Amino acid sequence: MLKTLAIANYRSIRSLVVPLGRLNLITGANGSGKSNFYRALRLLAETAGGGVVGALAREGGLTSALWAGPERISDAMRKGEAPIQGVVRQQPIGLKLGFAGEDFGYAMDLGFPPPPQAPTAFALDPEFKREAIWSGPFLRSSNVLVDRRGPLARVRDGRQWRTLSDHLSAFESLFTQVADPERAPEAIRVRELVRAWRFYDHFRSDREAPARQAQMGTRTVVLGHDGADLAAAWQTIREIGDSEALDAAVEDAFPGAKVDISLDGGRFTLMFSQHGLLRPLSAMELSDGTLRYLLWIAALHTPRPPPLMVLNEPETSLHPDLLPALARLIAHASRRSQVWVVSHASRLIAALEAAPDCHSIALEKDVSQTRVVGQRTLDEPAWYWPER
Repeated sequence: MLKTLAIANYRSIRSLVVPLGRLNLITGANGSGKSNFYRALRLLAETAGGGVVGALAREGGLTSALWAGPERISDAMRKGEAPIQGVVRQQPIGLKLGFAGEDFGYAMDLGFPPPPQAPTAFALDPEFKREAIWSGPFLRSSNVLVDRRGPLARVRDGRQWRTLSDHLSAFESLFTQVADPERAPEAIRVRELVRAWRFYDHFRSDREAPARQAQMGTRTVVLGHDGADLAAAWQTIREIGDSEALDAAVEDAFPGAKVDISLDGGRFTLMFSQHGLLRPLSAMELSDGTLRYLLWIAALHTPRPPPLMVLNEPETSLHPDLLPALARLIAHASRRSQVWVVSHASRLIAALEAAPDCHSIALEKDVSQTRVVGQRTLDEPAWYWPER
């Protein structure tokens, strides 16, 4: 389980170090930075698959993603007694992301490349300046296990350091370039942990949504992000997962209802039976809200629970009366996975905050930077970034 998340210089987030729990609820007014918080976590996950530079490019590049305000904001600036203006920069420009878990921590520092020695069309590609993997709750010189500085990657060997590579590509993470389970098992373990994180963001439920169509089905232990394999995932949970919990989740949200899977030549179709109807309804006939809720049931009852599951505005298209049941569904999932929920629905927020293990993180804007409501410097977990 992640214990700490740290973000620096990403869009509206100048610097945040946030403690985490098993069930984390991210709230805040529109424009407070909830989406940036979520996108920063997705960027962090992209490092394990080698896609962080491409993901930044889709956001407009590193220049667009960096914090646009001054390096430091004085009390006079915050009180409006002095204009917001740049000061003499003390630190190099860089986007920093990191986390600390129960076993290992990881941090990276992305910055601009130096002037190219040869002509290139990719002079704006960001570079990995530093990466570090350590044991314990925060980085110290004594607990670093894997250290990457530019093209050089080293691994600790007792009291000495052993070079893994001295020619790493600057635009790729060490996770995609160091794959030696004997010489660097910590890098492999952290990479696989991050790759197992699962993100769900706005299931489609329109008339052409893949989840409405009959699909060829195979055993599906993880619901796809577009929900196309909903029927196959549902049947998989029924056969090798917690079938009783699946039925209970349907009953909780739709009393008297039942979900079955129809098979026709290998094609799977979800059928929804409801009290008072003479025939079951296919997924094509369901309302947007009902279909979306069934997608959440399938996603949160996966037979292969991930270490981290992130749900971005799961209340979208759902009737307010379904939100208490959704909160119970999420709380149940948090027993098997660490869960993040980003939401602005007051009814869902109230229901989740009533859960015993809910850790609420309320965000606000202060002089255009995202901050945690009520968090002061001494409230932050201990955290140190690797120095360039």
